Amino acid sequence: MKVTLLPSSISGTIQAIASKSFAHRQLICSSLADRETEIVCSNLSDDIRATMGCLVSLGAYADYLDGSVIVTPIASIPPEALLDCGESGSTYRFLVPLAAALGVRARFLLRGRLPERPMWPMWENLEGHGMSISGMGKSEVTLSGRLSGGSFILPGDVSSQFISGLLMAMPLIRGEKRIEIKDKVESAGYINMTIDVLRSFGIKVRKEGNAITMSEGEKFSSPGVTVTEGDWSNSAFWLCGAAASGQEVTCRGLNMDSSQGDAAIAGILRDMGADVECSGSSVRVKAAGLKGIEIDAGDIPDLVPAIALAACTAEGVTRITNAGRLRVKESDRLFTVADTLRKLGADIEEGEDSLSVTGGRRLAGGSVDSHGDHRIVMMAAIASLLSEDSITIEGAGAVNKSYPGFFEDFASLGAEVRKEQP
Repeated sequence: MKVTLLPSSISGTIQAIASKSFAHRQLICSSLADRETEIVCSNLSDDIRATMGCLVSLGAYADYLDGSVIVTPIASIPPEALLDCGESGSTYRFLVPLAAALGVRARFLLRGRLPERPMWPMWENLEGHGMSISGMGKSEVTLSGRLSGGSFILPGDVSSQFISGLLMAMPLIRGEKRIEIKDKVESAGYINMTIDVLRSFGIKVRKEGNAITMSEGEKFSSPGVTVTEGDWSNSAFWLCGAAASGQEVTCRGLNMDSSQGDAAIAGILRDMGADVECSGSSVRVKAAGLKGIEIDAGDIPDLVPAIALAACTAEGVTRITNAGRLRVKESDRLFTVADTLRKLGADIEEGEDSLSVTGGRRLAGGSVDSHGDHRIVMMAAIASLLSEDSITIEGAGAVNKSYPGFFEDFASLGAEVRKEQP
């Protein structure tokens, strides 16, 4: 799909979409619970559909009806399963340890850049606890065996998803259940999110320093109804777009006490000089003369595209550091952020694990490619608010990975959007 966005301005109020990070975890816990669970979830993205499909292949039942996912838990574990993860890293990294703990001989189908994304910490731990794996690094990976208990040692600076995946599988494992996290823990908020969701399903988790343990006999107990909270990662594009373009936008449905690390965007924009007001479940942002600052992206890598965009109009230099993990996302996202914004007229430099943006000016506009990355699509689209000329995005359908209704919501705020279907 090709989309052209004309220079425009936005204002008004937008409802935050459901957090896919929460939804993945709620779906998995629901599939292991003692009874049916209703997950109130305002929208389904491609990634969430991938997790739902895989859980159905493992024996659960999931149906989306009137804004809720109804999940019937696994009653009979299949001996074999084919799990199509699409391009969803969360689906893959969460369901690998789950299938292993269930003892299912599982074939994982991986698309896009998913086969290239790091998995070695998971493979080392699974092979050390009874699993056989073939096809590592390829588009089809097969697991066999049953995961045994013990101590799992995982790095904290590669992906928190390894830790979250094992945490959700731990109640199914017999014997000792201990995760030791070595090195600096990055994206710690996502680990806390997993623990929060597990606790909402009755699982007791103990966390002391960099060690996480669980007692024998823990069982998933459905809360009956659970609500997926609003997504800060995608809301950041609306907030950064308003701050950078001198407009005013309010995002509703956000939890101010969320374990989502990307809730940090409100404070970051405030540090950059934006007028930010948080009230109840709403965040209102309007520009008040942005200035460049230094930002450590270690815990908030998904915010980098939105922050880099806002930095384009900020006076001075904005430096984003500790962002090396972006090189193994849906695209090499450090490169694609820099390449896309540079093509649109930004003054941006790419380092090994950093970006530097010299701001204080509007963008020119032009044509860019999505690189198959949903966050590049959203960044390029919001750039039209800062642009002198129109912006055309090739491969804009990649946005469906996390935000299928993005362009409709953008238009509802006042943007001029022209879609061309292939």
